[in-house]
Order: sequence, then structure tokens, then C-alpha cells
Amino acid sequence: MSLVINHNMMAMNVNRNLGTSYSSLADSTRKLSSGLRVDRAADDAAGLAAREMMRSDVATIGQGIRNANDAISLVQTADGALGVIDEKLIRMKELAEQAATGTYNSDQRMIIDSEYQAMASEITRIANATDFNGIMLLDGNLSATGIADGAPTGHVGGETTVGGNKSSTGPVRVHFGTGNDSDQDYYHIAIGNSTAKELGVGSSAKDPGADAEIDGRSVQTQGQAEKALKALDLAIMSKDNIRANLGSLQNRLDATVDNLTIQAENVQASESRISDVDVATEMTEFTRQQILTQTATAMLSQANSLPQMASQLVG
Repeated sequence: MSLVINHNMMAMNVNRNLGTSYSSLADSTRKLSSGLRVDRAADDAAGLAAREMMRSDVATIGQGIRNANDAISLVQTADGALGVIDEKLIRMKELAEQAATGTYNSDQRMIIDSEYQAMASEITRIANATDFNGIMLLDGNLSATGIADGAPTGHVGGETTVGGNKSSTGPVRVHFGTGNDSDQDYYHIAIGNSTAKELGVGSSAKDPGADAEIDGRSVQTQGQAEKALKALDLAIMSKDNIRANLGSLQNRLDATVDNLTIQAENVQASESRISDVDVATEMTEFTRQQILTQTATAMLSQANSLPQMASQLVG
């Protein structure tokens, strides 16, 4: 190589290597400080796209877990109210049994019937008052027949507008997945009507006809009390059927939460493998680039001093 003054090619070459090593050192510093292997699209374009999709799935699954837990709370609220209704039905059956015996006169049966009707009224009050976040649970609002008019074909449940306020009708759709597949991402919670009228007890119950053997409207006479016993058996069975469905729904929701938690954990682990920096590997690269940068800096100083040798020839 010629000894020249105008173009120090050796220094230029060293400077280029220094710039490359310094840029790599800066990248390692950025990754180590952020903890991310993929911090920008330039780091790994395909990896960034996969990571962002996984991050959205993790966030969505997390909300799905909260949705399922909210549904569990809804089911527990309904089941708790039905537990109180259960106590009222048992008391009504006890009163019907009391009125069915011949050792009481008509006046005493009137008193018994008074409490009987009060228990039926309380059942209806509980059914009409039990709500979760403004959603009525036991008044038939969430029954399979409570589908809103104008709902799309295949749609269960909807919204009705009353006085400017929207309220849910029909079974509650619990959404917990990342899509809209009915087999994977949601299902419905339907709760039957639990008013005294629907259960067939109390004065509001439908008249079964003069010859019916089952009539839970009153216990004012011995014959009415005997019919009421059968009506109350059916009412308790209907209530138990609703509670059994709620229990199975809660078990299903518990299993859904467990599955979603595992799914979120695995997706998060996959996202971490793409996104997070391996500190040990990156620190090794950082040290290598640091040494190369230091060496290049020292060599650049030496290369810049080499043209001075030409001045020794000029004299």
C-alpha cells in the first residue's frame, strides 16, 4: 500500500468496522435495558407480527377469565336466592300438611292460609327483586322463551329498550374466547321463572279446574291443603331443577376458568420465547461488541497517526 496523505484508507476501514461494532453494541444495550429481543419491527419483522397477535390473545383471554368469573357470580346470586325460595316452599308444605289434618277448624285454617299466602308473596318478591348488575335473574327474563323481538336468526337473547334504557332479555351469553365460535368461545345461561305463579303455588297460581287433584292456590280447607301438598312437591321439583342447572353451569364455568388460565399461561410463554431477550446470550454478544469497539477505537487512533510517517520523508 502506498504511503499517501490525502486518503487514509486504513483509518477509513477501521472507522467502518468501528461503526458496525458500535451499532451492534447499541442494539445489545437497548435489548438488555428493555428486556426485549424484539423491540422494534427491524429486530424481527415476522416475530413482531406473531408476538403482537399473541399479546392480543393473552389480553383477550384475561378478559374472558374475568367474564367467566362474573358469570359465576351471577349464577351464585341466582342460586342463593333460590335457596331462600326453597326455605319458603318447605314452610308452605309444612303449613299445607298442618291444614290437611282434621284437628283444625276453618278459622284456624284461615290463619294458616294467611301465612301460606305470605310465603307465596315473598317467593314472588324474591324472584322479581333478584338481579345481578341490573339483570333480573328469576322473573323469567332469562328463560329460553325470553328472546327479544327482532333478534337475528340463530341469536339467543337480545336487548329491549324501555324509557331509553336497554335491558337484556333471553339467556345470558357468556363470552370468554378470542373469537365467535359457539362451540369454543361462548355459551348461554338460561334461568327459569321462579315466581309463585310460575311454580304453581299461592293465590296467583293458575286455576287447574274443579276436578284437578293438584292445586296449590290455597289451604283454607282440608281438601285444598291435600291438593296443595302435591302442587308443592311439583314446585320444589321445578325449583330443584333450576338449581341443578345452575350448579352444572357453575361447574362448567369453573372448568372454563381453569382451562383459560392454562391457555393464557401457555400463550404468554410462547410470546415470551419470541419477544424476550435471553440475557446470557445477549450479554455475551454485548461483551464481544464492547471488546471490538474498544479495539477498533484504539486501532483508529493508530491509523490516524500513520500518515505522519510521510512527514519524515519530506525534509
